[in-house]
Amino acid sequence: MYQQGFSLIELLMGLAIAAIVLSWAGAGYKELIESIEREDTAQLLISGLRSARSEAIARNRTVVLRGIDNDWGRGWRITLDDKEKTVLMERSASARVFGNWPVKRRVRFGSQGEALRPSGAFQAGTLHVCAKRGPVSHHQVILAPSGRVRLESVEAEEPLCEKGLKARSGRAALSASRT
Repeated sequence: MYQQGFSLIELLMGLAIAAIVLSWAGAGYKELIESIEREDTAQLLISGLRSARSEAIARNRTVVLRGIDNDWGRGWRITLDDKEKTVLMERSASARVFGNWPVKRRVRFGSQGEALRPSGAFQAGTLHVCAKRGPVSHHQVILAPSGRVRLESVEAEEPLCEKGLKARSGRAALSASRT
């Protein structure tokens, strides 16, 4: 007897195979999106640092790039001097970013384009663009005392990224206990 179409068993087997393949593809796609977000955040951060330095030189004034609410992961703001009223530019971030002690909250550029601490000493440090679910830094934005910035894309464990995970899981547990 000649048969047109599929039997129920053939159709169910095809759907099962498709479901397995789609679940693997979905996980890979999610990782690809997170990787693109990390790279994009690192590039935007470098661009912001370079813009702040250029503004400081062009205006012959101190320009500050600071994390929004002291959190680089929320984004950053470029302002004149230490007054937050004159915002030159603002960007939001789509990845977790943490700075080591010298650049934990802000980067100041003097009128000559050099990175300076509020005391006038040179400022240098590293901002780490971290994985969403691990203590791994995928990109490091490195600030030299001269004010120049560079990007290193080395995947390495970073204690700052681990601290951010602990803080985030602690906040989630605290909000869950309140409900």
